[in-house]
Amino acid sequence: MVHSDMALRGDVQISTYLDDTYLERADTRVIAVGERDGVPWVAVEHCLFHPQGGGQPADRGWLDEMEIIPVRDHESGLVVATAAEGRSLSAPAEGDRVRARIDLGARLAHAALHTAGHLVEAVGRLQGWQMLASNHFPGQARIEFQLPSADARLGDPEGREEVTAALRAGVEAAIAEDLPVFARDEGSGRRVVYLDHLHSAPCGGTHVRSLGDLTDVVLPTVRVKKGRIRVSYTAAHRSI
Repeated sequence: MVHSDMALRGDVQISTYLDDTYLERADTRVIAVGERDGVPWVAVEHCLFHPQGGGQPADRGWLDEMEIIPVRDHESGLVVATAAEGRSLSAPAEGDRVRARIDLGARLAHAALHTAGHLVEAVGRLQGWQMLASNHFPGQARIEFQLPSADARLGDPEGREEVTAALRAGVEAAIAEDLPVFARDEGSGRRVVYLDHLHSAPCGGTHVRSLGDLTDVVLPTVRVKKGRIRVSYTAAHRSI
């Protein structure tokens, strides 16, 4: 149940986490409180927290001194804050002023992995591949493509290493060029993320400002299994 008259007041939640990846804290106010399956939650006007989704982990965050986990409440459509595991949420009232804060180091690690995933997809598409799946979690990051029947290079280890070398070269060139990364709202809630002229894709994740922010981007040799090409990768955000 949602305990709120926000719809009557016209309150709207602002997805601040999409507006500025690098914003660490924001003073805001509570626009709704409620509970789901007996677990209380709070929604704030300026939502600094990225919820888990789209292959990206949730942010680690705090409301004042309360550590929280952001999740999307599908009934209300809001991103809401619930208590971190083993904690209790001392829910403020609607209209209360609160300070939202994130673990910026974790946010930038997630943004680097997500952006690098788009870059891997971009260089894969230059090989004529079609993406099937993605995962941007630390230690699990990978892009999976449909295996084209006509590409004989992928049938043996030497050929796969040749293909991997081409992918690495494409990634390195784009990072060296420091292509800008930006998002555009293209209507009807469709947000598209661009790696300048190189690539674009609908996406609700957080991203670095430009590809020059990426460092330690490593692509092991591609793997082929069950009709799919798996390109695993690691990436980090440069020091700021």
